[in-house]
Amino acid sequence: MAVLIISAGYSYAQFARDGFDGFGELRGEQGDPAELPPRQWPDRNLAGCHLLYTSVRREANGAGWRTDYPWAQRNLLIRLSELTKTRVSWLKEGVPHVWLVRLTDPALFECSYLMASDVGTLGLSQEEADALQLYLEKGGFLWVDDFWGEAAWDQWSRELARAMPSAEYTIEDVPLSDPIFHSMLEVKKVPQVTGIGFWRAVGGRTTSERGAESAVAHLRTIRDKHGRIIVVMTHNTDVSNSWERETEDAAYFYQFSIDGYALGVNVLLYAMTH
Repeated sequence: MAVLIISAGYSYAQFARDGFDGFGELRGEQGDPAELPPRQWPDRNLAGCHLLYTSVRREANGAGWRTDYPWAQRNLLIRLSELTKTRVSWLKEGVPHVWLVRLTDPALFECSYLMASDVGTLGLSQEEADALQLYLEKGGFLWVDDFWGEAAWDQWSRELARAMPSAEYTIEDVPLSDPIFHSMLEVKKVPQVTGIGFWRAVGGRTTSERGAESAVAHLRTIRDKHGRIIVVMTHNTDVSNSWERETEDAAYFYQFSIDGYALGVNVLLYAMTH
């Protein structure tokens, strides 16, 4: 425990010294302090990684890099540990590690997978784009979620193309017959999950946060030269919220979390086995 505390303190010091202090206080969407990767990870079990990025525009109901961090991944990893034999890395009992990582941080290459939300606001420097390309071409896996409408899609796809040029890496909608939907559980649709705040505000009458513009939820991907999926993009849906907010409202859980966990477990199992 003493070693972990010292390592965590050193990590926070490094974060500021290395020029990462332009983000304000590093806390998640619900106020949890960020978990920054130490120089040496505590074990080789599966830990979450969440992308720390710069927002260059705003989206309604978005919180930039803080969106869904850290409890979406924490809850998903808890369920993964319960439903499979996957060994998860624990911060403490009942709380998995979910590291906050920049693309320019060497710790990125310790991440089995990387997640980000509200990516319709994201802007990449050339250094970050180059690092993302290297991470993915070396075998990394990226899942981006919770971005709605055409403006958000245009922003994200334009920034992604700086790392993964469209001439080499094609974005495609994935058919429900693809193995990623059947890694363990049978997923029969791409669930459209709305944020719990929006869901409450509209009395559960709709799940589309941008009206007709975002009526259809998509799961889009990029594949490597061997046909393996290396980037998953869940657009017009907030799958992460189905994990993050699972305990806050029973009706929300039954409407969204069961399908959300089925997809989440399948995607993580695919990422670890391909």
